[in-house]
Amino acid sequence: MSIKIQFKLNGEEKNFYVKPNMTLLELIREKAHLTGTKHGCGNGECGACTIIMNGEPVRSCLILAVEADGKEIITIEGISPQNLTELQKAFIDEGAIQCGFCTPGFIMAGEALFKKTQKPSDDEIKESLSGHLCRCTGYEPIFNAFKKVAKK
Repeated sequence: MSIKIQFKLNGEEKNFYVKPNMTLLELIREKAHLTGTKHGCGNGECGACTIIMNGEPVRSCLILAVEADGKEIITIEGISPQNLTELQKAFIDEGAIQCGFCTPGFIMAGEALFKKTQKPSDDEIKESLSGHLCRCTGYEPIFNAFKKVAKK
């Protein structure tokens, strides 16, 4: 049994037929062929699969695809298709990218934060970073990238 869903994905209306138990992460990667959203832990603890749904950062591995019906979804590919965002540039400048696996999730969380407040406090930055795991950077360069954007 498949269910038809329709939602806006990176600014474009999309229709998909999905099985009731398909996750939004699976739909994004397997049906929409957008592979920037990563499959990490599969249980919402690592943040690698973070997307923005209706303006909020969410873990796509925890959301069923049918729950996206009628929503607006933004993936890393839809953040800034033509140019790097200020946060992406800051990640490069601050050495916040090592292997890059966790980077899309951090960027999505940051972009959602900066849409809500242009000058977040250190505590707001830390809150947006919570639940995101990185094995390479030690988090300081990531925090510094967020701070660099917050100062602009």
